[in-house]
Amino acid sequence: MATKTAPTLTDIEAARERIGAHARVTPVHTSTSLSREIGRELALKAENLQRTGSFKVRGAFNTLAMLSREECAAGVVAASAGNHGQAVAWAAREVGTHATIFMPQDAPMAKVEPTKGYGAEEVLVGAGFEEAMAAAIQQVDETGATFIHAFEDERVIAGQGTIGLELAEQVPDIETLLIPVGGGGLAAGVSIALRARRPGMRLVGVEVRRGGYTIADGIAVKQPAR
Repeated sequence: MATKTAPTLTDIEAARERIGAHARVTPVHTSTSLSREIGRELALKAENLQRTGSFKVRGAFNTLAMLSREECAAGVVAASAGNHGQAVAWAAREVGTHATIFMPQDAPMAKVEPTKGYGAEEVLVGAGFEEAMAAAIQQVDETGATFIHAFEDERVIAGQGTIGLELAEQVPDIETLLIPVGGGGLAAGVSIALRARRPGMRLVGVEVRRGGYTIADGIAVKQPAR
């Protein structure tokens, strides 16, 4: 499932044009309390204000908007712990195709219910993401639907990379950027954009410690993509 090549800055710029009327340009807010705690100015990119509540809609819509008429007619399938599923469901509704989303049986209802609300068919299966992924792949093999990977897809990475373009404009004097790393699609896209627009800045990927408790379940994967 891994991508063979990475998207270019041109791909990310094209994605920005493609998703412009659909995904929001989210604001950047400084935090006085956190800045005081770490001893330097800190700002947060508010992707929680994005449609469906996360950055995932950027990559999902960019990908679905690039599907052929035949691919749209066959429908799309995704496997998700929650955020990617919501994003694909919403994007599918926007472009007029059917989406089937596979999630683990213990997926948070706060993510399951919105996915249904966007019009997708919801399938809860397995104890974890790997089982949901296997079931999704089987569905694709049986139906001919298009699989929308959460991160190992150049179109998804390009969509997530639009955050980097926005940051380069919103915070032109940025010195260090902390990027959460789950599967790696967000980190890859943002890094490509910012290496081109702000080559001197420092990029730091942040992962969840394996085996530990975390509220950041969306990036608590067994192994990030490399």
